[in-house]
Amino acid sequence: MGKGDKKSKKGKLSMGSYGNSRKRSTIKLRLRRRLSPDKAVAVAAVAAAAPVEVVEAKPKVKRTVKKKAEGAE
Repeated sequence: MGKGDKKSKKGKLSMGSYGNSRKRSTIKLRLRRRLSPDKAVAVAAVAAAAPVEVVEAKPKVKRTVKKKAEGAE
């Protein structure tokens, strides 16, 4: 499936058409989310206002495998 295929995403991109494999509404929604100036400002404001907590790393506990008793069958 390549650029000449009308049913694949690559084919739709090369032709500039839209359909099931390349929906216009989802593309526009993704672009709006990425390019919205409000989102970047809001994220920066929350990051600046929130205090940063330092969490110490817990030492890893090594698990051992219990062996079955030799007498039990």
